[in-house]
Amino acid sequence: MYYYLSLGSNLGNREQVLRDAVQKIEQQIGHVPCCSSFYYSAPWGFQSEHEFCNICCRVDTEMTPLDVLRATQSIERALGRTHKTIDACYSDRIIDIDLIQAFDNEGQEIKCRMMNGQENVLTLPHPLWTQRDFVTVPLKEISSRNSR
Repeated sequence: MYYYLSLGSNLGNREQVLRDAVQKIEQQIGHVPCCSSFYYSAPWGFQSEHEFCNICCRVDTEMTPLDVLRATQSIERALGRTHKTIDACYSDRIIDIDLIQAFDNEGQEIKCRMMNGQENVLTLPHPLWTQRDFVTVPLKEISSRNSR
C-alpha cells in the first residue's frame, strides 16, 4: 500500500520541522520514496500573520489507514503539537500531517470512512484536499514523478 500525506507548519523553523517529520515518517511508518518541494501559502480556514510551509510525500507501508493515522498523530505530538483545533477552529501549529489518499498494491484508490460514535476519525480520500492549493500543487508534483 501507499499513502499520500500533506504536511504543514507555520511556527518555528518550518522547513526543518517538515524535514524532521518526514524522517520520523520514514522511521515509524514506511519508506518515503518522494517528497515535493516546499510550498508556501497563507493559512487556510483562519487568519494568522504566520505563513505556512507545506509539502506532500508518498509513504509505502503495509500499515492500515487507521494505524497510519495513529502514527502521524504520534509524530505530531513528538514534534510539539498539542491540539488539532481550538474550539473546533483551525489555529497556528508547529506541524500538521494529513492523510490525503491511500492506494492498494495494485494502485487502486482506497476509500473509507471511520467513525468513533458520532465523531469522524478518518475519511479517505481527504474530503477537502481538492480545495487546497497547498495540497494539490505539491501532490501533483510528486504524483507526476511517480507516473514516469
